Amino acid sequence: ELAGLLVITDRLSGWGFTFQTGLIVSSTLCFVTACFIIIAAALKFTDKHEWVRVEGGIGTVGISNYAQEALGDVVYCGLPEVGQRLEQMEDFGALESVKAASELYSPLTGEVTEINSELAANPGLVNKACYAEGWLLKMTIEKPEELESLMDEPAYEKFVKSLEE
Repeated sequence: ELAGLLVITDRLSGWGFTFQTGLIVSSTLCFVTACFIIIAAALKFTDKHEWVRVEGGIGTVGISNYAQEALGDVVYCGLPEVGQRLEQMEDFGALESVKAASELYSPLTGEVTEINSELAANPGLVNKACYAEGWLLKMTIEKPEELESLMDEPAYEKFVKSLEE
């Protein structure tokens, strides 16, 4: 007999995962069972190595681990202004590292609602936590259908492997 189920959801920010802990308490047996379910939040990738995570109609944009490793230590982040409208695959800024510079491309069409102000003082966050604190900007999603043209994580991993061959 099942006496109760308690589900606690905790987001491991930046990695795109949600952890749900379910505690099942039995009224006939004296034990508690804990189970962990990992649900990957949908990250979508461009062939230019940007990613977008959509939450509540807002897209958070950053660069992939592959891109940050290829760049090396990021020393400057040139990002757009809040309010700037971007078209899908339009360049919106650049990252500069000790060994290279790389243009940034918008994965979707929309308006910039926020930039990561932490990157001005600490651009190395892009290297340390590209899927977490190293995000670049947040934007509205004007054309949700554009998400279909982006790669999911398995497709992106396959794409990256093809570049390394």
